[in-house]
Amino acid sequence: MVMAPTACAPAEICVSKHYQDKHELYPSHAGDYGGDEVSQSKLAAKDLVFEILKKRAADVDIDRCGPGEEDPFYVADMGEIYRQHLRWKMNLGRVKPFYAVKCNPDPEILRLMARLGNGFDCASKAEIDLALESGVDPSRIIYAQPCKTKSYLRYAAQMGVRQMTFDNADELYKIKANFPDAELYLRILTDDSTSLCRLSMKFGASLDVAPQLLELAHRLELNVVGVSFHVGSGAEDPKAFLKAVQDARLIFDQAAEIGYELHTLDVGGGFSQDTFEKFSAILSDALDTYFPPNIRIIAEPGRYYVASAFTLAANVIARRDVPDPLDPSRDAYMLYLNDGVYGNFSNIIFDHQHPVAQILSCENRSRASSPDAATPEGFAYSIWGPTCDGIDVISERINLPGLLDVGDWLYFEDMGAYTRCSATRFNGFSDTHEVIYISSEAGASALLDY
Repeated sequence: MVMAPTACAPAEICVSKHYQDKHELYPSHAGDYGGDEVSQSKLAAKDLVFEILKKRAADVDIDRCGPGEEDPFYVADMGEIYRQHLRWKMNLGRVKPFYAVKCNPDPEILRLMARLGNGFDCASKAEIDLALESGVDPSRIIYAQPCKTKSYLRYAAQMGVRQMTFDNADELYKIKANFPDAELYLRILTDDSTSLCRLSMKFGASLDVAPQLLELAHRLELNVVGVSFHVGSGAEDPKAFLKAVQDARLIFDQAAEIGYELHTLDVGGGFSQDTFEKFSAILSDALDTYFPPNIRIIAEPGRYYVASAFTLAANVIARRDVPDPLDPSRDAYMLYLNDGVYGNFSNIIFDHQHPVAQILSCENRSRASSPDAATPEGFAYSIWGPTCDGIDVISERINLPGLLDVGDWLYFEDMGAYTRCSATRFNGFSDTHEVIYISSEAGASALLDY
């Protein structure tokens, strides 16, 4: 394991902790991406993350620390992102990733993505700036926002970000007036009914409308170069990719009849860790069936890369002893953390996630109530955030093996996607927290100079 150097990065991320180099204990298997070795590498990395979480939490004296010293913090393993990239290359070698910046715009993530050779999917001026700050050429950025702000369009033209999407006639007129030399992708409607976050309710031209848009673009002398689609974030039906590829093929053929020679297909996002091989197999077959090798294929993965790379630790700031709703003869506990759905747990509301609490530290203090609180499964808790809003609940019920009290710590894995990026300052709580960067893979360490 290699630690990042001490630095105060942009976006108010402070990398302030150093730990002994454990790389000799947790060797990288990046060069040989076999299943057993990868599993061992991931397990070793999880152990390492847990060790660092515990050491960082133990450095905080809850009874004497200053305001905010016990705030939530992350451990981010850049090696996990590197492993996900190798996995992508093994299964979707034909498809070039354009990382979805909105998912997690952490500067270290963007720096690694740039050095891996990936592009960036941006939806605003700020995201374009973040991508450019990583050092990539503007040709590695797609402005994948079908409904763009006029001033942002002019800014994209100024910065040389030429690739962008559209799905309606008004957008074409806007592009004609503000960036007529742009390289355009027609975004088409898809069936995302089984996805966690549906996007087709907001974006995408139907197959009936698409030919009319191509004809209008041709009359306006705009440069349409490709087709894009998005089957929805966290897609659950791999057949959605097959249907979308088939529809895209139809649009390519219609564009050729109008006079365009399209050269790029953007297959969007929707990739998840648990279903990736299943989805990629269907997508790869569909691409090989419908699109010859001369057609460039790109994608916009987000959560696939970063969800499992970040682990969050939060402190128990308060506790209430209440009757167990399922068995009033026993005690249960309401735990209040210094983070909640208005903060890093915004993924509960906005991304339909269900973070699972695990015990990081448990002092088992003597003030704990009746031993009758324990069940064979452990102790029953509900877990709440720190704000005064009743919807600020992280877990309505969970059994944990230890008797937790104020000052103890919990941790939550898989907190890298749609968490920090959508946190707020509601009730005066901070939306920026320390991130401890590590690398459990030699390849990532070399790219990042850790």
